[in-house]
Amino acid sequence: MKKLFIVVLLFLLLPKVEAQTSDDNYKEPIVKAIKTIESIFKITIIDKDGLLKGKELDYAEWRIRQGNLDVSLTAILAPFDLTFFKENDSTYAIRKFEYARRSATIGKERLEFLADLYPNLKAWETRKADLKQCIISSIGLDKAPPMPKGKPILTPKRIYKDYSVENIGLEIIPGVYVTGSIYKPYPLKGKVPVVITPNGHFGDGRYRKDQQLRCAMLAKMGAVVVDFDLFAWGESTLQFESTLHRNSIAQTIQVLSAERLLDYLTTQKYADMNRVGVTGGSGGGSMTMFLAAIDDRIKVSVPVVMTSSHFVGGCPCESGRGLHLCGNGTNNAEIAAMAAPKPQLIVSDGGDWTATVPELEFPFIQKTYGMYGKQSLVENVHFPKEGHNYGESKRMAMYPFMAKYLGLDISKVKNSKGEIDESTCVIEPTEKLLVFGTKGEKLPANALKDINELYALFGEKNEKVYEVKK
Repeated sequence: MKKLFIVVLLFLLLPKVEAQTSDDNYKEPIVKAIKTIESIFKITIIDKDGLLKGKELDYAEWRIRQGNLDVSLTAILAPFDLTFFKENDSTYAIRKFEYARRSATIGKERLEFLADLYPNLKAWETRKADLKQCIISSIGLDKAPPMPKGKPILTPKRIYKDYSVENIGLEIIPGVYVTGSIYKPYPLKGKVPVVITPNGHFGDGRYRKDQQLRCAMLAKMGAVVVDFDLFAWGESTLQFESTLHRNSIAQTIQVLSAERLLDYLTTQKYADMNRVGVTGGSGGGSMTMFLAAIDDRIKVSVPVVMTSSHFVGGCPCESGRGLHLCGNGTNNAEIAAMAAPKPQLIVSDGGDWTATVPELEFPFIQKTYGMYGKQSLVENVHFPKEGHNYGESKRMAMYPFMAKYLGLDISKVKNSKGEIDESTCVIEPTEKLLVFGTKGEKLPANALKDINELYALFGEKNEKVYEVKK
């Protein structure tokens, strides 16, 4: 009798579990629905950031499709702007939705869809032309005011072993100056190839060591090389403060800067515009792919650590203008494929979103080159144990590729052992790379400093809202 009393008491003390019914729209915590999904599909779902805590959903378990895990998870998570990433065959992780980042599984799905859109060269050429026009329009290049006719601002040259450096300030649209440096072979004789080197979000931008090294090395090999500041980075902050870098107009100005620098070089007798290359890493890799896709002057491209089917760059300066919505949806792998059949080296690593390039993105791009019978003109160098950078090993892969297809003399940068040697390059302090002086005292009087006026030059309104810090 005593044992029976204890059992009854324990039963009464248990929390009540109320059945969900249509009377309350079957509302329940989504963690319960997630548990059901785990049970059905024999998987583990991780919520390490507590994103599911306290969230309830009407008809939660009714949204589950027992034969489709992806659809089930999407149906439960999407109402809360959450998504999921496959960690391995049996583990999934809950994350906040990011428009620029998806899982590798979704990347694979998208590439398969895209491949079905153009089974032959004619269909591909049609899509490529449509994408090109849409990308140009999305970025806003077709609305850009003409480049002012004034001469660029050039600083005195610094002469080093086999190359020179001078800084340039070029007014690309009224009141907006792009600042950068021009590296030239020294002495400069005859017509030489051109390489433009957009930089990414690596530390000190174009002033950092690895950016200077690749510019100097390419110049020593025989190319005129131009790099430039990102929008609202470096000397650009004399006009637009650094917080404005995350305005979508940054993407417009950065691509336009590269275009107008190439326009300027077209006017220079030493520039062989039939031999133009582009290379950059991270955000500079994004610009490399965009430029190779839309500018027929680009003959050789080397995008570094950015070619991906599932990540398009989280900074608005890479993805803010919506160009990846072109053609009812594209991605950086397809944009890289638009360079076909021109030589392209895709550099990837195991420590970021390019980890899948050898198995996923490269075969897709290579197939596109194959439509032209030019599969051999696209290559992939993958560094599985390296991370997100444009480090020495990646530069060593780029130099011979550029030399091969731009007609550069790689022997100019080899030491007595036959090794590519960067040690003779001079790393200049930041102040030597400045156009407008250490305090910006030489900034032209007409320099635009109002972000709203910048948007207006393109016939747009600045919709970006900032939090006011108190």
